[in-house]
Amino acid sequence: MSSTLSSQECRDGLPRHVAVIMDGNNRWARARGFSGVRGHRAGVESVRAVIRRAAERRIETLTLFAFSSENWRRPADEVSALMELFLWALKREVKKLHEHDIRLSVIGDRDGFSASIQQHIARAEALTRDNRGLHLVIAANYGGQWDLARAARRLAARVEAGELRAEQVDEAALGSQVCLAEAPPVDLCIRTSGEQRISNFLLWQLAYAEFYFTPVLWPDFDGAAFDQALESYRGRLRRFGMTDEQVEAQHA
Repeated sequence: MSSTLSSQECRDGLPRHVAVIMDGNNRWARARGFSGVRGHRAGVESVRAVIRRAAERRIETLTLFAFSSENWRRPADEVSALMELFLWALKREVKKLHEHDIRLSVIGDRDGFSASIQQHIARAEALTRDNRGLHLVIAANYGGQWDLARAARRLAARVEAGELRAEQVDEAALGSQVCLAEAPPVDLCIRTSGEQRISNFLLWQLAYAEFYFTPVLWPDFDGAAFDQALESYRGRLRRFGMTDEQVEAQHA
């Protein structure tokens, strides 16, 4: 991973790639006497607000952790409602994304989804493929360990086929096979609801990310809260293994 600051960072100090662990929907709902499903629905407006603000701030890539590979363990009625909400969003929200020149990608194991959801994911990606604005990535049925295991299997298959030697399997080779290989490395990871862990999210891609933890529950997280996270990031000194003096010399 390069230690050279991106052109955008040099210009305004903002991250190129922001990842968000959207947490706290159930707690938000319980505090109000609602069902967990009501909390997830309320979280949709926060998704809209953060997408709008990221586009306004000219963030290059925004990755949202929508559904982890472990979330299948939740109560069946909640999982069913989440799948219905995901399908609804694919049907109703994608056209708006397209109108605002936003490109949508979905990462994760799609085989776990219904045929209908898989079809709508493919249609949404095809519709927005050539858009040049914000790149919105939705991580759904995604797990960092799954991502790394899949990348290792791909490289092992190439070694087995004689296309690659074992000694050629290095960081660059593995990094080329994980999800988001074509995107900038994650600069900033935000987690809402006060939890301070990454929960199997983008294990490879978060290697040099800055972290921002906020007690705000996801349905209460809005554009202003997103701006606060960006301001916190702008105040960080990212060393990438170098000394303060070396980093400061790069800014000079």
